[in-house]
Amino acid sequence: MDEDDFTADCQARLAFEILANRWDSVVVFTLGASGPMRPSALAARIGGIKPKVLHDALRRLEHNGLVSRQTFSEAPPRVDYALTEIGRALLEPMRAMGQWALRYGDAVLAAQCAAARSKMEA
Repeated sequence: MDEDDFTADCQARLAFEILANRWDSVVVFTLGASGPMRPSALAARIGGIKPKVLHDALRRLEHNGLVSRQTFSEAPPRVDYALTEIGRALLEPMRAMGQWALRYGDAVLAAQCAAARSKMEA
């Protein structure tokens, strides 16, 4: 991969676009850690996510091929969501980004505070 691989129309942007959504990456990571889950169990495990937001995230991830939806003919009807092979393959780079955040997160927050102070003083 060279610098030209990160132009406006490159495929590498797909991963960044998926990870850029606040909840999509959380859903992928949670399904990766916990395995297939019903939406209510997934929402409880994540915490702080509204049902509509979870529904939208699951639909986006399903549309992108990262999550599969399995329905069961039961009463009441049951639906489970699980990571696909593509979704599981995303876990390793997500973990690497998490390590980056642990290492540099305080520095990023300090830079943001400094920029906010500069803006207020101007």
